[in-house]
Amino acid sequence: MFGRTLPIAGREAEKTVDPSLDLEAEIGRLKKERRAVVLAHYYQDGEIQDVADFIGDSLQLAQAAKKTDAEVICFAGVHFMAETAKILNPDKTVVVPDLSAGCSLADGCPEAKFVAWKARYPGAVVVSYINCSAAVKAESDYIVTSSNAEKIVAQIPAGKTVLFAPDKNLGAYLAKKLGREMVLWQGSCIVHETFSERKLIALKERHPKAKILAHPECEDAILRMADYVGSTTGILNYAAKSDAKEHIVVTEPGILHQMQKAAPDKTFIAAPPEANCACNECPHMKKNSLEKLYLALRDLEPRLEMQPDLMVKARTPIDRMLALS
Repeated sequence: MFGRTLPIAGREAEKTVDPSLDLEAEIGRLKKERRAVVLAHYYQDGEIQDVADFIGDSLQLAQAAKKTDAEVICFAGVHFMAETAKILNPDKTVVVPDLSAGCSLADGCPEAKFVAWKARYPGAVVVSYINCSAAVKAESDYIVTSSNAEKIVAQIPAGKTVLFAPDKNLGAYLAKKLGREMVLWQGSCIVHETFSERKLIALKERHPKAKILAHPECEDAILRMADYVGSTTGILNYAAKSDAKEHIVVTEPGILHQMQKAAPDKTFIAAPPEANCACNECPHMKKNSLEKLYLALRDLEPRLEMQPDLMVKARTPIDRMLALS
């Protein structure tokens, strides 16, 4: 079993869990009893990844949610991901280990301000990164992930104004790569904006043969240093196929668990944040724990509920994304 992560704020389960329980075995039993599937993001703790039925990035998890025939979906990720699963499965039960596990990008793009921003550009095509609320998705023409954003934006006619929200760094990366001007919402990820160019340079000096792999949510100074820029799945696949034996990984370090499994002969180094802290770990993702996942399956709570009309409206741009992916 993957070792327990040290306690951080918000990790403790509100309900008492018998410490003598074999949580992995109990989760396996409950999955069968509930006809449940556990979907987990790469940024979850390794012990959660190890009990998941499917592990992936936002696009892969959306695809898995759409395909599943399970009666219960337990989503180990953050709130907007569970919302997407519910939108794609309105008649199924969706539970989450911690309902308060949010996202700085989604929180920084409230519906009312987004609608007002959109109104300033009549006729524009609205492209929203999947890291946003269902309400913002419902106001968008297309939803994208870091895996498919370039492909989808490239298909929008050149004469159209494109509004891109909520991640300015991903938007700027796409604009630069596609040679296309876009109007960007000024939001960013609290994890990916914390990486230090200064410390990354120093780390590269200590590991001169290492490849730098970065997520496009990072700031431009970091991306210019990268040997590869891509989604979490893209980073994982690149590292597995790369001839290099060392890789510096500039994204949330939860991905290293699967990278080490995919390439046990290679060394993966988590890029450090600017401050002397664990700021490169997503505090929202890390609110989930194995104990909370067990309780969610046992009690079928916390349960994610959404308004039917919102789910219908938000599904349209999600379906467009899945059709183009």
